[in-house]
Amino acid sequence: MADSKRIPTAGGPGLSHNPFAALSSEGLPPGPCGRPPSLAGSLANNETNPAKKNRGRVDILRVKAGRGGKTVTVVKNFSGIGLPEKEQLAKTMQRACGTGGTVKNGQIEIQGDKREEVARILTEANFHPVFAGG
Repeated sequence: MADSKRIPTAGGPGLSHNPFAALSSEGLPPGPCGRPPSLAGSLANNETNPAKKNRGRVDILRVKAGRGGKTVTVVKNFSGIGLPEKEQLAKTMQRACGTGGTVKNGQIEIQGDKREEVARILTEANFHPVFAGG
């Protein structure tokens, strides 16, 4: 066998040829960081910033029954999220609405009729809020 057909793997001149080295980024618009985009960088940005996925439909209800005449906003039918994330969402809703609330039986309950504010927060969290009931 002839050793002349072997490709050097020591990182010498055999592996240093880059066919894109002669390309220039002159005339290209600046990238999102103010730098001209590179060929490899544009592919990396698409892979690291995937589109936000819709996390499913959730129902927003206004409930008065069984609460002594008080109105409560109930968010239910979450799919795929656990109790810690529901508690975090409830805290965010409580701060935004300026009211109290809790997580009971897998549902978030916010005091008062705060459906619009709750829907905005859920939309920002990539859920699809739907006003259900009356």
